[in-house]
Amino acid sequence: MDREASRELLDVLLWLPANAEKKFPKLSPLAASRMAKEKGLTGRLSPASVNGYMCKFRAVMNFCQNEGWIERNPAKGLQVIDRVRRRDKRLPFSAEQLRLIFDAPIYRGCVDDWAGYSTPGYAHPRRGRFWVPLIALFSGMRMNEICQLHVADIHRLDCVDCFFVTEGPSDADNGKRLKTAASERFIPIHPQLVEIGFLSFVEQRRAAGAVRLFSELQKSSTGYYSDPFSKWFRRFLERAGATREKTCFHSFRHCYRDALREARIEHEVALALGGWSSGSGSEAGETAAAYGRGYRAATLLQAIEKVRYDLNLDHLITPDPIFLDSDSGN
Repeated sequence: MDREASRELLDVLLWLPANAEKKFPKLSPLAASRMAKEKGLTGRLSPASVNGYMCKFRAVMNFCQNEGWIERNPAKGLQVIDRVRRRDKRLPFSAEQLRLIFDAPIYRGCVDDWAGYSTPGYAHPRRGRFWVPLIALFSGMRMNEICQLHVADIHRLDCVDCFFVTEGPSDADNGKRLKTAASERFIPIHPQLVEIGFLSFVEQRRAAGAVRLFSELQKSSTGYYSDPFSKWFRRFLERAGATREKTCFHSFRHCYRDALREARIEHEVALALGGWSSGSGSEAGETAAAYGRGYRAATLLQAIEKVRYDLNLDHLITPDPIFLDSDSGN
């Protein structure tokens, strides 16, 4: 591996389409990158993603150098400049948008949670379309991480109820996909979700012998449960009057990150709760993160209890919520 090969790697990453595995499942990353370059395709990896991969590669080369296998790190200093200004990137939802979202008929009373989700009615179904946005807001989990949850992914650790975000055994094809290695984590369940009845919903699913938490949410041909949900959520925002420029489902994750900042949560604790890599761009940061066993569930719970929003969800707190069977017809 030399400097020229490292530059070639950077070029491959620069042209690699975002979600290449989904868009071009029959192509290797190298082939997908070459095709994108030849056709001048847009929708490629962000500069932050490219630099993240290069940071990990430099860390490997540093290890090789320290072991005496190579004389110098051929990838040292190789990165791209992010020309997109911070204010031009995706934004968190505003307090008004959050109010519109959680005041929509599916949260106040609708005809049903399928075709009639945006029509006011007397039904209060609590399945995926009800829970996924709430979980995103109070856990920072990505859309696909939530949609693919198994009932077994919610259980206690050291007396703390947690989400376990995992792909599961590497030899098992359970349909789960995670974005990065840092994505695998556990997250204490926010008290607001408990108040709304999430744990009761989980126990109902467990008692029914269900495997997936939201089995009515179907996987797309690309292998992701989030694809159909993403299309539905765009329509949901429109009908709720909550569509704004530079906001989308991922804005829940931005809300969560801002809430952690507002609560003055220690940076490393916030990274652990969100499944973010260090993002420092330094090999030292990547190496330091590999030491230790991580934070205890009780420590993370103390942090997540401080996540708060300017949002009233009292209308979702009922003494005996009625849950619609996720396996029932749509």
